[in-house]
Order: sequence, then C-alpha cells, then structure tokens
Amino acid sequence: MRTLYLECTMGAAGDMLTAALYDLMDPDMQQTFLEQANGLGLAGVEVVPERAESHGLAGTHIHVLVNGVEEGAVEGEHHHHDEHNHDHEHHHDHEHHHDHEHEHDHHHDDEGHDHGHHHHAHATPEHIAELIGSLHAPEEVLVEARSVYDSIAEAEAKAHGLPVSDVHYHEVGALDAVADVTNVCLALRLLAPERIVASPIAVGSGTVMCAHGEVPVPAPATANLLHKIPTFGGGVEGELCTPTGAALVAHFATAYGPQPAMATEAVGTGIGTRDFGRPNVLRAFIGESADRPVSAPVTSTPGSHPGVGTLAEIVCNIDDMTPEELSFACERILAGKALDAYVVPGTMKKGRSGHELKALCDPADADEVAADVLRETTTNGLRIIVSEKRSLSPRIETVETEWGPMRVKVSEGFGVCHVKPEHDDVARVAAAQKLPVREVAEAMLRVFQGQ
Repeated sequence: MRTLYLECTMGAAGDMLTAALYDLMDPDMQQTFLEQANGLGLAGVEVVPERAESHGLAGTHIHVLVNGVEEGAVEGEHHHHDEHNHDHEHHHDHEHHHDHEHEHDHHHDDEGHDHGHHHHAHATPEHIAELIGSLHAPEEVLVEARSVYDSIAEAEAKAHGLPVSDVHYHEVGALDAVADVTNVCLALRLLAPERIVASPIAVGSGTVMCAHGEVPVPAPATANLLHKIPTFGGGVEGELCTPTGAALVAHFATAYGPQPAMATEAVGTGIGTRDFGRPNVLRAFIGESADRPVSAPVTSTPGSHPGVGTLAEIVCNIDDMTPEELSFACERILAGKALDAYVVPGTMKKGRSGHELKALCDPADADEVAADVLRETTTNGLRIIVSEKRSLSPRIETVETEWGPMRVKVSEGFGVCHVKPEHDDVARVAAAQKLPVREVAEAMLRVFQGQ
C-alpha cells in the first residue's frame, strides 16, 4: 500500500507540512505543484520554495508572500514573533509569541495589516467557505480545504462556548492562511498516497497570551482538534502544533504511531526558521508499506513474482448485528492492521440470516487483527487460515488530460498488466464536464496508452 508517514516530533503546521510534501516530489511534480499553488486566483499571493537547513538537516522552507511580503515580516503586523514556521491559525484573536512564522491565523486584532488580503476584519466560516469556493483548483481539493476549515471552526466554537456561526476569523481568513491549507490539499492530491500515518504530535508546553488572556499550550482549539490523537510535550516551551496543523493531520491521517515497515521512495523535510537547539523540521516519508507486498520496480520484467507470499484470513459468523453495525466494525478493523475487511451474507444455524465477516492481514499481524474482530463484533470465536497468495504490484501514475492531471492505477506482475482509471478523478471530471463516466474513463485510458 502506498503510504505517507508524517513525523511530527517538532509539531505540525500548514507551511511546514507543505514544505515537507513539496520536498518529497520529483522536479516535474514540484513544477506542477507550484503552477497550481500560484494559480489559485488568490490576488497578490505567491508560493516560493527555498532550500534551507536546520542543525545539519537540509530541506525546504516554503514562503507564502502576499504582495511580496511574508506574514510576520513587517514589524507590528501580528504583535508576535512567530518564527517556527508553523501556520498558527488560532481563530480566536491570539496575540502570542508562538515561535512560529507565517501561517498563524491566530485571529489577531491586527486591523492595520491589510496586505491585500481581501478578507473581512471579522470573517465568518461562511466568508471563508466562499473564498475557498472561488479558488481555481479541482473540486476535490476545495472540498478537502473547506472540511479542514469546518473542523477548525467547530473546535473554536467549542473552545469558546459559541455557535459555529458566531466564530469570527481574523488571520484565519487571510490569503496566506487559505493558501497554506489549500496547498497541503493540492500536494496530497499530486502525491496520491493510499494511506497517511502520523507519529504522535509534539504540542509544546507552557502558556501563550491571546486576546482572551493567558491560555495553556496546546491552545484550547488545538486541544479540541487533537482529541483522541496521541500527543506529547516535546521538551520545548512554546506552541509547536498550530490549529491548522492539527486540523490537517487530523483530517488526513488514518492511523498514528511509529513509522510502519515500508520501502521508502523519498523523504521530504520541511524546515522551520527558529533555532530550538535541535533540528526544527517536519519530515514526510512515502513508499510501499510492508503490510502489503512491496511493489516491484516499474521496470520489473514479465514472469517476475513480486506478489508471492502468505496471507492470514480471519473468519467468523455473525447473526446478531445490524448492517450498520457491521459496516462500522469493518471500518474499525481496517483502521488497524487489516489489509481488507468485508462481509458476505449467508444462512446461519437454525435458518437464521446472518453474515460471514472476513479480515485479511499479514500473518505476523493475525493475533492483533483477531483481537480487533473480537472487540468490534459480537462473535465469540473465529478461525485463522494462513494461505499462499499471488498478487500484482500496484502503483499510481498521473496522466495529463484535457481536463488536467488524473490518476491511473497500474498493477503488474506474472506477465500481466492491469490498468484502471482512479474512479474519484473520473467521477469528478464527469460531473464537472457533464459527461458519462465511461466516456471520461475511456478518454483517460487512451491518453495513458499513448504516452
């Protein structure tokens, strides 16, 4: 499975996430990303990558310039010195000294820093949604960006005991902040991981001053966004995880913990600017995780056997759970180490209708997945069957079509090659162009085959 792992041992923020993801890309993809990021239609906004270094680790720093100025670069603009390059989007009038640089939508009361942001002094979630909806980006990117902002608004509302409609943004509505969130969504669309895993997130420690007074780190909205997500202090006094970073990681990551066993194809390093006496970085790793057979190189020859191995099948019979409960159980099982989980209808003893639930996993993970099945279902027993398997090696390729870049799933091995358009991309284009899905898919395959 193509896996993206985010190492958040120095926190998480929109600009550092963007930088780490950009650093993962090959030159062609980087060029495509910059064209898309700088073509969003945000007036006066420019995304500029720069090679940087932090305590011996080289990587990328992303500058988001608004009319040629980076947020926080002009004295007095935000009433704080946020040099960590974490995009603090506290949506509640923060005036803190966060050690982070430019994404900080901390809702500062800085009415004197227009910068051409074209945002309301007190923008509402509705205003932000309208701004995002006006961007020149694929609809799926806009949907993801709006969802991230919705989660931030809900976290702010909960933190301050307000209805979501009463949340007022200051910096969170700024062009640079909207660019940060959208850029992460654009980068993930280009990289197209099948799964995103994150480490426990460092949040920092101490307190921070905001318009509401002194508040503890993590700030209330950040703490709400990180509910049920593993975090730790990180040994740094100050705020390491911003609301934006928390919202992005919480939105996209499906699992948390140490880096899974994976054949890493690339490592991206996002560099912050403040010196903490240690590398101030967020790293991203992408590759094939070992919970499925590692993909053979694209150059594998017919007759190679990239998918020879063993597979554990965990099976149980269930006749006392509703379809909704079974669906939820499968989701929870898949959130663990299961490679697949599904149900098959059947007739149980005494003629009762029921289902056979099956979960597939690596044999080394069979006990853990079996425990997940026992916990999430009503079964009192199950069977574990270990079998040989043969599978093709999957990869994702991107093709340039008349409708923009679209993804194609390619699976090879044993002299066989299967090619299938990514349905989400096909459906998005079909809806936007008012074309039949099959027509878009066939046109996409013709482009792929002609490359």
